[in-house]
Amino acid sequence: MSQKIYLFILKTGIIAGFISFFLVSKNLLFPFITSKQIFFDILIEVLLVVWLAFIVKYPQWNPFKKKNKNLITWGIIGFFGALVISLLGTIDFNMSFWGDIERMLGIFHLLHFLVFYFIIITVMRDRKDWKMLLIASVIACALVAIEGIRPNSTHPRISYIGNAAYVAGLMIFGIYFSIMLFIREKTVWKWAYIPAILVMILSFKRASISGAYVGLGFSAICFFFLMGILFKNKKVKIATLVIFVLLSAITWLAFTNKDHPWVAEIKPIQEISINKNTFQTRLISWRGALADFKGHWLLGVGHGNYSEIFDKHFTPDFFDYTRVETYFDRAHNNVIDIASTTGVVGISTYLLIFVFLGIYLIRAYRAGRLNSLEFTLISCLLIAYFVQNLAVFDSLVTYVAFMILLGYIHFLTNTKEEKGNTQSLISEKPDRGLINPEIYTLFGAGLVMFLVIWNYNILPTKMLQKTIDGQRAFGARNFALAIDEYREALKYDTPLDRDSRFTLVRSAIQNYYMMQSMSQEERNEDIEYVIEQAEINVELSPFDTLLQMQLARSTDMAARYHSDPVKRQEYSQLALEAINKSIEASPGRIPVYFIKSQILLNTGQRDEAIEVLKYAASLNDNYFESQCQLSQTYLMPKEVSEEEEALGMEALKICLDNKGHGFLVAPNAIKRGINHYAGLSELNIVIKLYEQLVRYEPKVSQNWINLVKLYNTVGKYDKAISSAKKAAEADPSLKSDVDEFIKEIERKKAEEAGE
Repeated sequence: MSQKIYLFILKTGIIAGFISFFLVSKNLLFPFITSKQIFFDILIEVLLVVWLAFIVKYPQWNPFKKKNKNLITWGIIGFFGALVISLLGTIDFNMSFWGDIERMLGIFHLLHFLVFYFIIITVMRDRKDWKMLLIASVIACALVAIEGIRPNSTHPRISYIGNAAYVAGLMIFGIYFSIMLFIREKTVWKWAYIPAILVMILSFKRASISGAYVGLGFSAICFFFLMGILFKNKKVKIATLVIFVLLSAITWLAFTNKDHPWVAEIKPIQEISINKNTFQTRLISWRGALADFKGHWLLGVGHGNYSEIFDKHFTPDFFDYTRVETYFDRAHNNVIDIASTTGVVGISTYLLIFVFLGIYLIRAYRAGRLNSLEFTLISCLLIAYFVQNLAVFDSLVTYVAFMILLGYIHFLTNTKEEKGNTQSLISEKPDRGLINPEIYTLFGAGLVMFLVIWNYNILPTKMLQKTIDGQRAFGARNFALAIDEYREALKYDTPLDRDSRFTLVRSAIQNYYMMQSMSQEERNEDIEYVIEQAEINVELSPFDTLLQMQLARSTDMAARYHSDPVKRQEYSQLALEAINKSIEASPGRIPVYFIKSQILLNTGQRDEAIEVLKYAASLNDNYFESQCQLSQTYLMPKEVSEEEEALGMEALKICLDNKGHGFLVAPNAIKRGINHYAGLSELNIVIKLYEQLVRYEPKVSQNWINLVKLYNTVGKYDKAISSAKKAAEADPSLKSDVDEFIKEIERKKAEEAGE
């Protein structure tokens, strides 16, 4: 093929990468992630074949030629090399190299962004190329922004991206790219960037991410400082430095006087606080990473394995700030994440990239390739990106944008002219027909990439689709069909099966009651399959507390529902072993102890279960669910001693004082609580307990009747009527009495309304 055809394919392919931003397939697991990354991976793998053939046939385009050497490129290669080297010390190779479906940020996927960068610096040689690429970037960002802010949006705030933090990060790039194009454009078309900037600012505001606010705000302050230093006009220099001082002072005053009326209405300032629960939980996470670093300082624990650091150093005070999102698979701080998972080698190469970028930006400025305004804008974009990444981590969209920015700086520092670079390379060697090295490269690389595409993109796609089919079957309450669908999904045997197995085990545990309608033989077979998948995940990551907990719960399920008594005993033992390993991996994680207590109860070890719950309760006095669990364990037997009942009621009081009645699931314990609080005439508490009881004994009409009486006593007539109807459903012989009661209530309501 001719140079022009190669260039057309490769440049078109780069632009086509933006299509990935908008792909969201509901037929794939984690659709916001998988839809995008699989498309992008396939695109890059195809372009890689074309790119290799191109530089083989036309070596003057090779970006690694001696005259084209650039520290930015070698810095990026060094960083990706450090990721690969971290595999030598990784505690989970599968997670490090292949990653998981939820993020798709394993080394395999990240290397595609490196190839993307190589292609960019190969073919984007002139200013017109970069204008085209930056315009395409702005259009993509603007379309994402519009979807996030338009009325009746399918995906408000998260747009097509799926995560507001990723949207905010992308908008930072879009805003700066738009301004860069605006100041470069000499025609009336420059004003077209203004509405694009406005919609991106609105989308950025809608995303409402504190870290992004800090990043963009800090970069804006830095803008006036740098302009004040660099601008040659003294009046402008003084003016910008004055603005810098004023902005710095206003920012300081705003954050130190957040309760002042004029500050209280500024939402971004109010949202940025070290006292926010999310910031406090991240501090706990970061302290754990720091504590773990000394044990893995050189190569880390392996890229992508931050979750196991987090689990190991998880502290019970985490629950003082939140009861949800208690599993971190990333540090939510790029520097800490890279340092803890790839060690000194990884973080050094990462930071060197920014050092090299600074050096080359200064060189470009001194060489006249950038004026002071452009230099400042690019510098501030890098600052905004780096700072906002101190509270989040990269995704496909920010990786793509960052690679484009790196390629642009490479262009500025590796060429001397704004145009003519492409033409000089084309004229260096005339186009020829197919030559042997080109044919061999197209065939060889093409065959390799075909196998890669098939095995690591197509088959995972099929697996993800069948996984969704399995989830739909669970949703339709068809346990047997769901397991069959998962069997089909996991037959593809891809390195990315971990999340599919995880969702299978989780769904089976949550929907175990569906097995009651199955034959014993089918039940045994399906239970054993679920456990087998849980064991495979644990083999991949034996120190993962969540995977060990899943194995414990699935084997405990088998111990209760398997037909073979010998097997049941074996599964009980396996459940205890797995839950102990889960606790060992994360001893500060309180809910894991609840599962252990349940396993002990299922094996008749009630005293041991009580001791486990007492220890769980001692970990954090504010985590009242421990008391709810403890109260049930004391009170659930048909017969309990006076001492146990007193201890149970003491724990129940703490549970109910914290409105924890929703955690009560044992009917016997709830009934004892009802009797106790009825004797104290605590009607509101009795009502709450009855509301919980009827959830687990919905067919006992007397429970509904008692609830009707209570509602009627406290004047909750609508709820009394609803409960009376439920009583009639549970016992049809009550229908006439219920009808009469409803009429009486209606008359009573009318009389009260008349009064």
